[in-house]
Amino acid sequence: MARAGLTADRLAGAAAELADEVGFENVSLSALARRFGVKDASLYSHVRNLQDLRTRVALLAGGEMIDRIAAAVAGRAGKDALVAFAAAYRAYALEHPGRYAATQMAIDQELIADSPALRRTAEITYGMLRAYGLEEPDLTDAVRLLRSTFHGYCSLESTGAFGAPRDVEESWDRAVDALHVALSHWPRGGPGGRPPQAPR
Repeated sequence: MARAGLTADRLAGAAAELADEVGFENVSLSALARRFGVKDASLYSHVRNLQDLRTRVALLAGGEMIDRIAAAVAGRAGKDALVAFAAAYRAYALEHPGRYAATQMAIDQELIADSPALRRTAEITYGMLRAYGLEEPDLTDAVRLLRSTFHGYCSLESTGAFGAPRDVEESWDRAVDALHVALSHWPRGGPGGRPPQAPR
């Protein structure tokens, strides 16, 4: 029987908070059950298993992140949009490390197709890059470049891995400047490619 007051959405929200506190990899059904003062079995009326719970956290976090990015880039184009996109991405990653880690997990493609938040992520990201005159397959290549740069920088920064005296804000700004130059002078690929999907 379902525990009164528990819902899948409430569990996902609590799991997201837990992820920020203890790390996404440490989120478990047992830890979540303890937070609500219930037995593990009480959660199975709302989520199928740990994978289902983590996927729900990933979708929740992805929606939060793209909402922040969308607000930042609204009305902007070109470099202004790129700078705003990058700043919103980095702020979310550093403020919500557990949630951010959840956004990096592999998600079934069918779930991606059914997720309004992840579809919106694709629309906003590809839309920003089209302002640079990019089309497929260059769009997908450019998305992967941005994701790799942003994720790598944020992951290293969050663990204090940048030990040189150079200010990390200055380095971030220069990295975004370099991405703008790269996108503005992109080496064009061949014809073809596939329709835009959520950036992975």
